[in-house]
Amino acid sequence: MMRHRLIKSDFSYEQEIGLWGGRLLLATALFVGFGEVPALSLGSKQLLVSPGDRCGIPLVADGKATPILVDGNDYVGVLRAACDLASDIERVTGIRPPVLTNYSGEKITHVVIVGSVESNRVIQRLAKVGKLETAPIAGKWETFMIVGVKNLEPELFSEALIIAGSDKRGTIYGVYEISEQIGVSPWYWWADVPVKKKKEIYLSAAKVVEGPPAVKYRGIFINDEAPCLTDWVKEKFGNYNHAFYTNVFELLLRLRANYLWPAMWNNAFNMDDSLNPKLADEYGIVMGTSHVEPMMRADKEWNWLGYTEEQWNYEKYPELLQKFWREGVERTKNYEQIITVGMRGKVDTPMSEETKVELLKRVIDDQRKIIESVTGSNAASIPQCWVLYKEVLDYYEKGMRVPDDITIIFCEDNWQNIRRVPPQNELNRRGGYGLYYHFVLCRGASELQMAKYNSFTPSLGTVVFGLQVWD
Repeated sequence: MMRHRLIKSDFSYEQEIGLWGGRLLLATALFVGFGEVPALSLGSKQLLVSPGDRCGIPLVADGKATPILVDGNDYVGVLRAACDLASDIERVTGIRPPVLTNYSGEKITHVVIVGSVESNRVIQRLAKVGKLETAPIAGKWETFMIVGVKNLEPELFSEALIIAGSDKRGTIYGVYEISEQIGVSPWYWWADVPVKKKKEIYLSAAKVVEGPPAVKYRGIFINDEAPCLTDWVKEKFGNYNHAFYTNVFELLLRLRANYLWPAMWNNAFNMDDSLNPKLADEYGIVMGTSHVEPMMRADKEWNWLGYTEEQWNYEKYPELLQKFWREGVERTKNYEQIITVGMRGKVDTPMSEETKVELLKRVIDDQRKIIESVTGSNAASIPQCWVLYKEVLDYYEKGMRVPDDITIIFCEDNWQNIRRVPPQNELNRRGGYGLYYHFVLCRGASELQMAKYNSFTPSLGTVVFGLQVWD
């Protein structure tokens, strides 16, 4: 089976397609209608049990909420997600549980423990004394375990519901699994999906393990955003700043996504607000840039810095472009990211009229030298991708190949028609393959489809396409 690393789709009027644990998921897009009945993620085990179930652990019972215990040394994103869980429980029941970073008071009956096996000392101690088996998740990518444990810490807690993650996002996904199952849709804010109220919440103590995901990186591209989304963002937030993007980050994590290409028509993620990249990393979002924006630089930054379109030419101005790209990697080197390599022309156009394979090879070789120089690491250890959008596929068809560690992202033709799949003799590349897929291209007559967005649903052909790519 080929290795899959990344799937992307444009965010503004599209839907996300991802594969989790070998199962195809279609997460509805921003403008689709929603009902109020909570639904399980595809393949998830039912955690809710009837109030008073002897095998259940209460989150809220008899007018009281079970405290949530975290480790203050854990990831900031994990601590934030634990607070989201407290807010979600309050949305459902009207009662907010306290979130504690330590506990040494009088004995309580139940507690919810949230943490990563890497950083949560309570989870580590329980594993050491044999009260919690972490082997099913330890060392895995984005994997979580939810389990009830009795006779936990006799002097403090009688029983605990433990949400343990293999890493930062694994823990966060476990938290949001609880949120969704108790009745808070991932779309509660973006689509005003109503919360189904309950007086009490009980969860099963049976062990549930989810992960690792079959596709390592799963994300969206905020594209075709002006004027519709941009006008709304300016009215509500002033700009594409962290106040806006934190809502996007949270949505992605609730949908089990982890990757984002930000808005770029008239904006630059890292220049618009210095908190944008910092908070993306804290939340747990892997940032990237689109197929026309190599080396973590937004398209508009080139013009904002006073450079011209004529200077966007690697044959004539290699040193100028190298300086521009170096600054981009330097700015974000401490954050989790996938660096887009390669080069296209300005304003989403070809780099040149001819397919200059040797020139593009030199561009990528020089970009990797910059990556090594800035990070102090071998380029092969830094996640990178090469996006075969439009004319760039011609380079691949003419035999151009990139180093084995770079993820090659294939693209359909903008109209849901697959153009290329990897050759059979190249399926086991270290960097694997990805897919950039448009559900709706917002150009010309195609935009008329959006007049019917309330009834927009993925077709059977979409599912078949996803399965073809997976196979």
